[in-house]
Amino acid sequence: MLANKTALVTGSTSGIGLGIAKALARQGANIVLNGFGDVEGPKAEILALGVQVAYHGADMSKPAEIEDMMKFAAERFGRVDILVNNAGIQHVARVEDFPVEKWDAIIAINLTSAFHASRLAIPAMRAANWGRIINVASVHGLVGSAEKSAYVAAKHGVVGLTKVTALENAASGVTCNAICPGWVLTPLVQKQVDAKAVALGVTNEEAKNVLLGEKEPSMQFTTPEELGELAVFFCSPAGNNVRGVAWNMDGGWVAQ
Repeated sequence: MLANKTALVTGSTSGIGLGIAKALARQGANIVLNGFGDVEGPKAEILALGVQVAYHGADMSKPAEIEDMMKFAAERFGRVDILVNNAGIQHVARVEDFPVEKWDAIIAINLTSAFHASRLAIPAMRAANWGRIINVASVHGLVGSAEKSAYVAAKHGVVGLTKVTALENAASGVTCNAICPGWVLTPLVQKQVDAKAVALGVTNEEAKNVLLGEKEPSMQFTTPEELGELAVFFCSPAGNNVRGVAWNMDGGWVAQ
């Protein structure tokens, strides 16, 4: 379905980003990975799916590095057909205690990077009259949680950016939509589970149930594979007129 297309996925060396990259690769898309940590493992996983893969280590808080990454992808594959803005970080504290530098970093990486990558990808997408921008927001793009002011503000911003990008390109073959996951058992969330287990003096499994029980009625984590299949749907012909949605995959979190 996506043969000869190129997908660039930010923050894709693990977790949700890697899950989405692999789902798109299974449909034939060449992949540009981005992120920190282990690179060779994810590259091998994508190559095993029979597509081409490249990697760029842009720091998503730095506009000049994002520009370099987008140029690199265009030179390597012609253009970016599918842009998945997934890179994100988290910090938890009350508003009055929130470190200013953490606020700035979260807004830069979780929100501003999506603007920079999108503005650089759109001209080639419009010229080809086909493109998909998929912003990985969060259930926190739709509702709030205490002690997550920067993350919630950034993800609400991502949902707003998604709507405007979709409207500006509504008469073209370029779509923009947001995915809003609830709890996904990524390395980032596992750290929260571990901390909860220690704080409550319970097992890891019990800590997971406490975490899910607070917010997610299904009592199960969404998987990166499920989120990847939603991204595939957005890229399919069935997604041609899905524009500007914030699609929550959250086990009923927002339905409450």
